[in-house]
Amino acid sequence: MLRHSIRTVLVGLCALTAASQAAPALALATSVGTPPKAHGSRALRAQTLSDLDTAMKGEGFAYASYSLFAAQADREGHAAVGRLFRSTAQTELNEHLREAATLVGTVGTNAANLRQAIRGETHEHQVMYRRFAAQARQDGDTKAAELFTEIAADEGRHRDAFRTALAVVTSGHGTVPAPPKASTVTVAAGLPQVRAARTKTNLDTAMHGEGLAYATYMLFAARAKQTGHPGLARLWEGTAAVELHEHFAGEAALAGRVGTTKENLRKAVAGERAEATTVYPGFAKRATAVGDTTAAAYFRNTAADEARHAAAFQAALNRLR
Repeated sequence: MLRHSIRTVLVGLCALTAASQAAPALALATSVGTPPKAHGSRALRAQTLSDLDTAMKGEGFAYASYSLFAAQADREGHAAVGRLFRSTAQTELNEHLREAATLVGTVGTNAANLRQAIRGETHEHQVMYRRFAAQARQDGDTKAAELFTEIAADEGRHRDAFRTALAVVTSGHGTVPAPPKASTVTVAAGLPQVRAARTKTNLDTAMHGEGLAYATYMLFAARAKQTGHPGLARLWEGTAAVELHEHFAGEAALAGRVGTTKENLRKAVAGERAEATTVYPGFAKRATAVGDTTAAAYFRNTAADEARHAAAFQAALNRLR
């Protein structure tokens, strides 16, 4: 996963085909990969970059969560609500996250993308998920400890595959590893399966990272395709699917992320309103103060979108009452 490397350096359990995943990625990659600029040639300020990173994690989390909420709405027979969640999820991914990634300059060369991923996967394999597992055991959350341990092992395998791919890309010799196969976890409405506040916080941190990892790896896949590396693109896409369908989904199930459709709509309204009235306006104010005008405009425009999303979700909720 990429959240650590992007700082310093989306989960649809709906039946997405490989082709439908690849198409958004191609759209996302357009104009991504330029150096981070506020305007002219001046680089974005550190706080603006941090706020954009936070925005990308939030948008990736929203994409993944709304995809789960859409599947739950379908199970309850609320087809219109399912469509609303899916269309909003696509906006969060294909517009909001893409635009932030463009400002940050997330996508680089294939070699740079692999190095970035290796750093992130190494941290999560060696440090983050092992720490989360140990803390969950201390707190008596055995299921979470087991999942965190399993994910840590997965991230080690991802790192190793990316290292091999990097050697192939840089040397021009060898074969890129075959992509991993994701085992989809279905997430139905339910209560949290963990007790400790620390475990819940760690699950939330992990889910935000997995949502961003999915989106970022799909961006990297698009760049690989554009530069004539289909094998590398398949590796990125397969790894992205694991982050989305296994890791995010497994964590969401333990966290009780999905409720009834009414509960999910209430969560969505609250989240979108907070982003529209507090989060993004605050980011815009800070960016404006330091002269990062392009980023400030992005934050303002995204806030307006989130206000419209909140209104649409509230209207859907009112119709279900």
